[in-house]
Amino acid sequence: MNAPTQPLRILIVDDEAPARRRLRDVLTDCADQLPVDIVGEADNGLDALNLVQQQPVDAVLLDIRMPGMDGLECAAHINRLENPPAIIFSTAYDIYACQAFDLNAVDYLLKPVRADRLMRALSRAHRLNAATLESLRDVHPKVRTHLSVNEKGRIVLIPVADILYLKAELKYVTVRTVAREFLIEESLTRLENEFGDSFLRIHRNCLVASARIREVGKLPGEDEGHFLRLDGLDERLPVSRRQYSAFREKLKS
Repeated sequence: MNAPTQPLRILIVDDEAPARRRLRDVLTDCADQLPVDIVGEADNGLDALNLVQQQPVDAVLLDIRMPGMDGLECAAHINRLENPPAIIFSTAYDIYACQAFDLNAVDYLLKPVRADRLMRALSRAHRLNAATLESLRDVHPKVRTHLSVNEKGRIVLIPVADILYLKAELKYVTVRTVAREFLIEESLTRLENEFGDSFLRIHRNCLVASARIREVGKLPGEDEGHFLRLDGLDERLPVSRRQYSAFREKLKS
């Protein structure tokens, strides 16, 4: 990012108050060389996402390890905005773990943050693409707390705990909650790999939340044909013959 004529609008995100104060102090030290405007602070990913959508933000200083929604997940949701801000991660990871950021040309700050390193990061901060964020999540895996979609220019979060089923349809996956359906562009296989502890495959194109199963039945007039119902839905979802045995074993366990 080129040196701005206006102050760089920065959002600080860290679950630890001392770390946020440290960043504020270091940014103050940098003010003579790089004018900045700290437009807000957040101590969690959900509040950070809300703040980014409420006001213009040029760059987000984003902690990685936070309870609930971590920094990598928050960055992925922010990245769905039409004009997302630049992201600079801050981390206490050791240098070997940080190789993943180096390989993906992602700027990061090792704690405690130094003024010269922060200046360098801000001067070259850039927007991240989805492929980069996916590769970082492969190195630093953590199951997401939310899925997200962009609707009319705003990010709508879908709590994973509210999802009843995930169904692949052409290049999209339908995400069903009690309230409504959403369409996301993700791989059902990848979703199964990530959420396999809480979702079961009942068909080649469908995963269901195991904790929300309320009925398993047999389809009338069909040999070995079965269906299930989920809490809050009257819809009968077919269980394929190929998946039924494995589905029953997982359900018992």
